[in-house]
Amino acid sequence: MMRVTRSLLAMTALLGLGMAPASAGAAEPKAKGEHHPRYDYPTAVRADYVIGCLASNGFKHELLGKCACGIDTIADMMPYDDYEKADTILRMQQGGLGDRGAMFRDTPIAKDEVEKLRRAQAEVNLRCT
Repeated sequence: MMRVTRSLLAMTALLGLGMAPASAGAAEPKAKGEHHPRYDYPTAVRADYVIGCLASNGFKHELLGKCACGIDTIADMMPYDDYEKADTILRMQQGGLGDRGAMFRDTPIAKDEVEKLRRAQAEVNLRCT
C-alpha cells in the first residue's frame, strides 16, 4: 500500500497537481485491522475515483484517506459491474444527448442502477468522515 500511495503522489506531482508528499510513516496501512472491500475493482478505476475525489476537494493531502475510504465503501456495497453501469449512465446523462439520452434518464433500469450508486455514496458520507 505504501508503494501505491507513493506512486500516486509521484504521478500527481508529475501532472503538476501540486500535492505535497506525506511523511513516510503517515501512509502505512494498519497491519492487522486493514479493511478489504467485499468486491474487487480494477486498480485504474480505484485510482481514477481517488484522483477525482481529490480534484473536487482541492487536492488536499489530508483527504487522501477519506477519498480512498470512499471507493472502498462503494466497493463494499456494489459489484464492479453495477458501479460501471451507474457510472456510464451518469456520464451519458451529462453528455447533452437530448432525446437520444432518454434511455439513460427515463428507463427503470437506468434509475435503479443510479439509485444503487447514490445509496453507496450516501454510505460514503456516513463512513468516511
